[in-house]
Amino acid sequence: MTRASGPLAEALGRGAVLLDGGLSNQLAAQGCDLSGDLWTARVLAERPEQVVAAHSAYARAGARVLTTAAYQVGYEAFAARGFDRAATTGLLRRSVRLAARAADAAPHPVWVAASVGPYGAVLADGSEYRGRYGLSVRRLADFHRPRIEALLAEGPDVLALETVPDPDEAEALLLVLAETGAAAWLGYTVADGRTRSGAPLGEAFALAARSPQVVAVGVNCCDPAQVLPALEAAASVTSKPLLAYPNDGSVWDAATATWHPPAAPSPPWPVADWYRAGARLLGGCCRVTPADIARLGGRLPPAGPGAASGPRLRAAGK
Repeated sequence: MTRASGPLAEALGRGAVLLDGGLSNQLAAQGCDLSGDLWTARVLAERPEQVVAAHSAYARAGARVLTTAAYQVGYEAFAARGFDRAATTGLLRRSVRLAARAADAAPHPVWVAASVGPYGAVLADGSEYRGRYGLSVRRLADFHRPRIEALLAEGPDVLALETVPDPDEAEALLLVLAETGAAAWLGYTVADGRTRSGAPLGEAFALAARSPQVVAVGVNCCDPAQVLPALEAAASVTSKPLLAYPNDGSVWDAATATWHPPAAPSPPWPVADWYRAGARLLGGCCRVTPADIARLGGRLPPAGPGAASGPRLRAAGK
């Protein structure tokens, strides 16, 4: 089966598109060691075939978008762990190639989304769930720019700007995005009706509404109960397609590097309500499995025809 080659934005205009789920939990289920600060990037560096296998598990479950293992890869943090600049660039580019291999072998057309995790992710201390790092927008843009350039050099179909905790970092990411000419989605992580840093959701989503390169905006890696209010807030300030890929309701404990599961399992997600609110890009984040994605896909309205035609998205000048 060939890669999906039509713009993801066009497919979202026709209906729902199914995302993948948590890469880390699938790698763990395959027996991979995720201990240490590198997390999934350890597998990316040491056992790349396992990354392909994890992507393939989601493709078999019906995912139409595979998100790369680049979430936690950053130059400064990886230099402190013995990776020179060339090696870090190599990991970023490898993440796209591995997802593309799985997409090429998938039983249906699949897009590849290059993951751009927040600054807090590379700190490996849970900062992405707090935000407000004390850095300027310019400094955050300088951090993200080389990562995004390395990812785009491999020609992903779209960038996944994900788990963003505050509007300052979103502004930095959108600044770099405008420089590249690439397309992206933007996902905030939220709690209690605000971004994780405490910013109003309307303010946060309005930034994406003003960017012509953002193909979808919404939330990820949050409690499923937070999704619908956030989507409604987004719909009040933008007509863009919305996205929703929460975790399973667990809470990350950075001190012990463990997830604390919810007191009671979540009931089936109200995806019909999410769809009515404008969500068109739907899937799961941490602790959401291929089986969960398969069940979710069975409840989504089908996208319209022609989702796999047209040119691939690339950085400007590529």
